[in-house]
Amino acid sequence: MTAVLFHIAQAFDTLNKTIASPALPVQTAPDATKLIDIIMKGGIIMIPIGLLSIIAVYVFIERYLTIRRHISSDVDFMNSIHEYILNGRTDSALTLCRNTAKPIARMIEKGISRLGKPIKEIEESIEIAGKFEVYDLEKNIQILAVIAGIAPMFGFLGTIIGVIKIFFNISMTSDVSIGTVSAGLYVKMVSSASGLIVGIVAYIGYHWLNIMVNKAIHQLEWNAMNFIDLLKSPSK
Repeated sequence: MTAVLFHIAQAFDTLNKTIASPALPVQTAPDATKLIDIIMKGGIIMIPIGLLSIIAVYVFIERYLTIRRHISSDVDFMNSIHEYILNGRTDSALTLCRNTAKPIARMIEKGISRLGKPIKEIEESIEIAGKFEVYDLEKNIQILAVIAGIAPMFGFLGTIIGVIKIFFNISMTSDVSIGTVSAGLYVKMVSSASGLIVGIVAYIGYHWLNIMVNKAIHQLEWNAMNFIDLLKSPSK
């Protein structure tokens, strides 16, 4: 009985000393590394990747706004053209075309300027004008395709640089600690991820704009066909 009491007393004594002793500092999680700091870890290869990302964003926004403006509804414009042509007011139709900054307006203007000539010649003039308008819509879109291809390559180049850096540090110091390896790993992983992200964004932007261009082309063809049908109608 005495031995049991002695052990209980020892346990309470140990517990009291533990409570009375200063608490060990609790390790807090390090502050989240800022995005810019992570990017800087990618090394010099991040400069061309950053430039490619800026170019991709600029080209996408500029082309998106331009194409969106050109594929807006042309119903009112075409209705007015039909009314002018049916009433023989070609001068008013030409004025409307020149005051409307849209691809379809420039195409119809070419057709109206050829009135009185064979329908085949009018169709050809509208078709040629349409090709120039489509070329203008597609301008610079290929840049996104190029960026989508080379941005991941820059990321892969950063991976190679990171691996070289790791082995170079090990060869110079004979130290295989995590500190020696981490510098190269930062270059490797950050550059690879950045290159892939820029490439994916450019790839999506390229195909998105192509979808919009195809929609614009279909609208141009539809309106041009309606205009030719109007010229072929018996009332004309």
